Amino acid sequence: MAPTTEQKNVIRVGLLGAGEVAQGTHLPTLSLLTHLFKITALCDVSEQALAHSAQKFNVAKTFTSSSEFVKQDDIDVVFILNSDEYHLSAYNAVEAANAGKHVFIEKPIALTREDADEIIEAGNLALARQVIIFVGYMRRYATAFEETKKIILSMKTIDYARVRDIIGPNDFFVKQSGNFPVRFTDFPAGANEDRLARGQRIAELALGAERAKDKSLVLTYRLLGGLGSHDLSAMRELLGSPKRVLGAGRNASGLFITALFEYAGFVTTYEMDIDQVGSFDAHIEVYGDGKRVKVTYDTPYIKGLPVTLTIGYNDEKGHYTEKVVRPTYTDTYRLEYEHLYRGLTTGEPVKTTPEDPKLDLDIFDQIINALVPPPQ
Repeated sequence: MAPTTEQKNVIRVGLLGAGEVAQGTHLPTLSLLTHLFKITALCDVSEQALAHSAQKFNVAKTFTSSSEFVKQDDIDVVFILNSDEYHLSAYNAVEAANAGKHVFIEKPIALTREDADEIIEAGNLALARQVIIFVGYMRRYATAFEETKKIILSMKTIDYARVRDIIGPNDFFVKQSGNFPVRFTDFPAGANEDRLARGQRIAELALGAERAKDKSLVLTYRLLGGLGSHDLSAMRELLGSPKRVLGAGRNASGLFITALFEYAGFVTTYEMDIDQVGSFDAHIEVYGDGKRVKVTYDTPYIKGLPVTLTIGYNDEKGHYTEKVVRPTYTDTYRLEYEHLYRGLTTGEPVKTTPEDPKLDLDIFDQIINALVPPPQ
């Protein structure tokens, strides 16, 4: 549904979910892009979260019913920002797409093939109505990432690659962001039980009934679907999907995961963890053609921290040299939104379609099967 010409192509946004992610990143960023977007409505099960966010970000309309929310004529695109368990059902992409709205889904799109397929089917039907479903992998829209990709695609030989994402708890960064998100607990009766039941369904569909009894394995899978989806999605765009997982390991809690991927002619190591240290160590580094090419990320919760490209090589004198490229201070959420805007207004192709993240599920499965083989 396109905005009227009087609105000068400003896209009207409805946010489904008013929790920490919405308050800490999406609402502040959208509020700064008033030449592109206007937030017209919020929807959440917490009335306190709605009241707080609506007042803070000057949003006129709030809803606790998603079915009523998606029918609003003054919403062009629905942002799905609620808990992963609800990306498909209840508060979900399918409901919004079926209502004729464009859809932005914060990653992961889904944690099971069944749910991903349903969203893909809704997306295919929506295309006939010129409705776009856009998956929010903001790291892949960073300018430094796109510059890194150009170099990697030009390399004749890749000898090795490393993907690393070892970070401290979100609270450490969120509390210093200056956005001051507030958590509320006024959920309707049975809401927490419903979320847990949906989580159990996800675990059983993804892992099988027997492995779903292993709480640490379920935690590992959910971490892969959360933080890991950033890394593995970006890895796929730079290197393609791996041929197979050669091996994987994890610590006792299931939060520290290591895997080894096989590619044609080289291997890639993957390290991921959320610990209690206030550091954000996230990068992808590729070795080959006599150089090392690395894209490095910092926390997205604090604006203005740039994503950088580093190229290491020996110069003509044999001296080791590092070239650090900082293409922009523009944060990845804004860059992502600008791509979304162009997709909605000019028809620019969207690279993070619903079909794309389904490939991540294949990698999740391979890692989990290497950690705990499925029962025979």
